[in-house]
Amino acid sequence: MTETSKEKLPYPQIVVAGAGSVGCFVGGMLARGAHHVTLLVRPRVDEELARQGLTLTDFEGLDEELAPDMFYRATDPACLGAADVILVTVKSRDTAEMAQLIRAHAKPEAVVVSLQNGVGNGGILKSTLPDCDVRAGMVPFNVVHMGGGRFHRGTSGDIVIEKGPGWLAWTLSVNGLTVHERDSIVAIQWGKLLINLNNALNALAGIPLRDQLRSMGWRRIIADQLSEAIRVLEAAEIKAVMPLSRRLPIRLMPRILRLPSLLFNWVARSMLTIDPNARSSMWDDLEAGRLTEIDELQGMIVELAKEKGLRAPINTRVSELIREAEAAGTGSPQLYPRDLRQLVREHRSRA
Repeated sequence: MTETSKEKLPYPQIVVAGAGSVGCFVGGMLARGAHHVTLLVRPRVDEELARQGLTLTDFEGLDEELAPDMFYRATDPACLGAADVILVTVKSRDTAEMAQLIRAHAKPEAVVVSLQNGVGNGGILKSTLPDCDVRAGMVPFNVVHMGGGRFHRGTSGDIVIEKGPGWLAWTLSVNGLTVHERDSIVAIQWGKLLINLNNALNALAGIPLRDQLRSMGWRRIIADQLSEAIRVLEAAEIKAVMPLSRRLPIRLMPRILRLPSLLFNWVARSMLTIDPNARSSMWDDLEAGRLTEIDELQGMIVELAKEKGLRAPINTRVSELIREAEAAGTGSPQLYPRDLRQLVREHRSRA
């Protein structure tokens, strides 16, 4: 690397704002890649990381331990003041609060990147931080907090962020973590939202994602829910593209999911690049007694359907079931495909 390129691409001070499962994994990978990383965390996570350090594992065999002195931790948002790059990884419901903290503490020249589920977080950050370089982003992979400072990536994919000045994606790409930039990211975010609709189904099933995709009964429900959501987006004239490959139209996904298992396994080999034990982050939330992001997933489809005078019975009933599971606080209800079908039929008969 030339001295000129070093000047153009200095190692920035990175703060991961609201580091939970995804934030700790991404921040840990960046620290592993020799970046200066501060994890802004809750006191409970701070205590765990101070004792255990960070252990990063994944389905491809990654197993890396980072001692506590290999990264920085903070519970005070004042740490945002030193940041050149702020990676926002809080839950969607906390975005507005985090935006205000960034506004209060961060330098105006800091780059703010949303690495969150949903499609509205970038807009919230941009409206609160009009003088900052704010970029929406998309994280395709799933991360589960295994306890003891261990964060496990269970699925594949590269991070995509909005294109902007400088070489941010190049700078943030390290061994084992690749970041791409795109001029327009909204369609990619909607595509990710459609794929993430399965988070709730997986949480209701309570089984590993790979087992779920190998079940014809579950695949048909995933396909029906996806078809319903695609119809809603088309009525709203919203474009969605696959987050991992623009070559596969999103409309083909329900057909692929409905294929017989032997044919599906052959056609969708890349979809099965999943850790045998990986489950959705929404399952993780239910098991931990946390509120989920159902409003930013199925909730978005249901609201759009209402605006367009359409019905979305599957997405509506799935939303209700997740909220019931949140209220119960006992983890996944461990439904079978036939159970969910019956509950959707009962909802339709009442509507």
